[in-house]
Amino acid sequence: MHPKTVKQNIQYGTAGFRTKASNLGYIMYRMGLLAVLRSRYKQGVIGVMITASHNPESDNGVKLIDPHGEMMEQSWEELATRIANVQDDELEAVIKEIVQEYNIDMSTRVNILIGKDTRPSSPSLSKSVVDGILALSGKPVDYGIVTTPQLHYFVKCRNTQNAYGVGTEEGYYTKLVTAFKKLRGDNYTNGNYTNRVLYDGANGVGARKIKYFQERLGESLKIELYNDAGIGTGKLNYLCGADYVKSQQSFPTGVPVEPNVRCVSVDGDADRIVYYYVDEDNKFHLLDGDRIATLIAGYLKELVLGTGIDLNLGLIQTAYANGASTDYITRQLQVPVACVSTGVKHLHHKALEYDVGVYFEANGHGTVIFSKNAKDKLNEAAKNNSLSEEQQKVANKLLALIDVINETVGDAISDMLLVETILHAKGWGVQQWEETYTDLPNKLLKVTVEDRNVISTKDAERQCTTPVGLQEEIDTLVKKYNKGRSFVRPSGTEDIVRVYAEAATQEETDKLAAEVATKVYELAGGIGTMPEIPA
Repeated sequence: MHPKTVKQNIQYGTAGFRTKASNLGYIMYRMGLLAVLRSRYKQGVIGVMITASHNPESDNGVKLIDPHGEMMEQSWEELATRIANVQDDELEAVIKEIVQEYNIDMSTRVNILIGKDTRPSSPSLSKSVVDGILALSGKPVDYGIVTTPQLHYFVKCRNTQNAYGVGTEEGYYTKLVTAFKKLRGDNYTNGNYTNRVLYDGANGVGARKIKYFQERLGESLKIELYNDAGIGTGKLNYLCGADYVKSQQSFPTGVPVEPNVRCVSVDGDADRIVYYYVDEDNKFHLLDGDRIATLIAGYLKELVLGTGIDLNLGLIQTAYANGASTDYITRQLQVPVACVSTGVKHLHHKALEYDVGVYFEANGHGTVIFSKNAKDKLNEAAKNNSLSEEQQKVANKLLALIDVINETVGDAISDMLLVETILHAKGWGVQQWEETYTDLPNKLLKVTVEDRNVISTKDAERQCTTPVGLQEEIDTLVKKYNKGRSFVRPSGTEDIVRVYAEAATQEETDKLAAEVATKVYELAGGIGTMPEIPA
């Protein structure tokens, strides 16, 4: 039913498999098989999410979700790649090998949760996943069209017997909205904060689901929705969405331009969010994942100090984080910062080492994780009469804040509610938020190469180890510029090398990025047009 149709190999990257939708049928079937094996091995419910996030509408993809709602463990990513690429006549033998190697009991009854985004290809690809699940006698549970974070949430709920929350869409909305309204109280505005936000739904599932929040939030937060077309009308992620706004540094199509009004854009599966606005001079301002992370970390530090409880708080970034944000966090906020490789799974894993772990990628994907120790101490403090009334009040506030957060994965809608809660509490408008520090100008370029695997890195992708001599060239170029910093890394899904640069001025930044890109082209097998260095 699902023969292998593509000759070249495909790799399970940081966000699972992602390619043209027409090439994915057999991969979906095989991921249905793998989900059943993983579920039996972990003895828990596993999720399969069909999405290509911020990619064009013609693409699609798939990723597996582990029992605690986290990304699938890295060692099984290799199995996913192996199963996806094996020839049809060898597939059964490979499945048997995995069963034996991991000592999997194939008689266990298991449930696999399936979710999909709004792409026209998603229903047929979902059917392929179902066929794979049924082939190994698993039970598919189809949640239909949901955001990626919702499916992560449902998986965790099912595996905690609903201790984390009720594992339904209604349960998800109720948990987040109830906590948000509790924190907001009756005063919807405060200081410079107004309760109005313009929301770009990227013509995706985030546009569908925000409507349920609009109904439930009412006047407490007025969300004006744009780019909310259904299936087959507005083009998903086209000239809109978080990735477009972040990369183009401009307003998405369809969103009205009003001075100093907070705007947000989510991506195609609603796990990323960025804020932005224009000032009176029509100048565009972006508040990306770094800004969101610093706002959250600063506020959480205030609350943790207010409880008097000893909890270790940390913020996790990648090399893409703006140097000015890292400087602000460490010097001003005095919150420890860890840098890890790109990919949410790396940030999430590191965040688990803290009582309160805040993690965000600059692209707007992130969340906060609270340890069991932190939750136990806060629950105790909220009821502890030996503490001051104010300390108890702050502990209760932190507990409510935890319920606004989707701890399983970055969740655009949950993150928006968290940011709105903090801005309201501080009485800040979007300008006061931005005034906390000034970003260094930065630039991101792509260089197409014959084989991305010629580039290898270390030190959380900040240092290039191959090809030989490239890092030395980058170091020499960086020294020419005030506050210069640059690094290169291979894409997880295609044969391109990403080049990041920042410096004291935009002119210097553009030059540094182009010079580094040229060295990558020369030393790493660049193809197509060579990068141009500005005069």
